[in-house]
Amino acid sequence: MTKSAARRGRPRDAARDRALLDATLAVLSESGYGGLTTAAVAARAGVSTATLYRRWPSKEVMVVAAAAAYAHDLTEPADTGTLEGDLRALLRAKAASMTGREGGVLRSLIAEAAHHAALAEALTNTFVLPIRERMEHIVHSAAARGEISAVEDAGLLGDLVIGPMMSRFFLTPLMPDDVDEASAAETADRLLPFLLRAVGVQGHG
Repeated sequence: MTKSAARRGRPRDAARDRALLDATLAVLSESGYGGLTTAAVAARAGVSTATLYRRWPSKEVMVVAAAAAYAHDLTEPADTGTLEGDLRALLRAKAASMTGREGGVLRSLIAEAAHHAALAEALTNTFVLPIRERMEHIVHSAAARGEISAVEDAGLLGDLVIGPMMSRFFLTPLMPDDVDEASAAETADRLLPFLLRAVGVQGHG
């Protein structure tokens, strides 16, 4: 490759990309997927629609990218050194992700996923699988420390995090933005004893 070929094209600006994805999430939380347009996102970000289309060829691809970036922020692991501490951190993080602006974004994506296969796949890859993988890591680490016995299919225990949170925050007559950070953490802590018993810890509840 010649030097001139290597210089051809402008490199992607990660900070600019993230700003555009943040604008996408802001419009999504306000208008829902159906009301989101590239023009609205471009206006929020102060760019042209052409700038968006150079990065993402469609609204759907742009929303999936924004969801993936958002989910990455929510799945930063916390290694506390204990099973109880790790599970509490995981539960609190997931509770926070389903409340406030974040909960509104997730609610919009879930509602549209039934009609858009790409969105459904993105939700699975960016919200469900990371929780299962994190749960598997937590349980295996606890077993290695001798806190619990080895657990088969530990990743499936992640559904015991996802399911109760979905039921509590999305399927009861309580809007995500009606729950503050403290009450979300309280809900997570109330679920903790049940999750501890599910992985083999006795004496909780």
